[in-house]
Amino acid sequence: MSLASVQAFFAEHAPDITVIELSQSTATVAEAADGHGVAAAQIAKTLALRVGPEVILIATRGDARLDNRKFKDRFKAKAKMLDLGEVEAETGHPVGGVCLFGLPRPLPVFCDVSLKAFDIVVPAAGAINAAVKIAPEQMAALTGADWIDVCA
Repeated sequence: MSLASVQAFFAEHAPDITVIELSQSTATVAEAADGHGVAAAQIAKTLALRVGPEVILIATRGDARLDNRKFKDRFKAKAKMLDLGEVEAETGHPVGGVCLFGLPRPLPVFCDVSLKAFDIVVPAAGAINAAVKIAPEQMAALTGADWIDVCA
């Protein structure tokens, strides 16, 4: 279902982008970088967080870490990762395949400015072996993401 929802998203909104499915897992940043032949930093990992009662998604470069002070300054709350059991229920995607695309319901989505260092980034695409290659600006535009600076 999750991979299908991402494929449907791109078919409708950006038919020029193809979902890439590999035979091996790309669930971790290291596996994804190896599988797609890019640097770990170029992987756009998506973090699923709870801010008060709300679930948000933030795409960051693969080697970035959340800066707790920047996050708290931006969201006026402490970052709280979703529990593994909550991730798929909230995003429609399995851990290792979470992305900003093909969500079952609208969620607030953000892209960290760290992604702007690259012409192309590689976010997951709804499965632990699927991804797309996309310009960060296009990813933000397609998903209605706001640009923020919350990483170290």
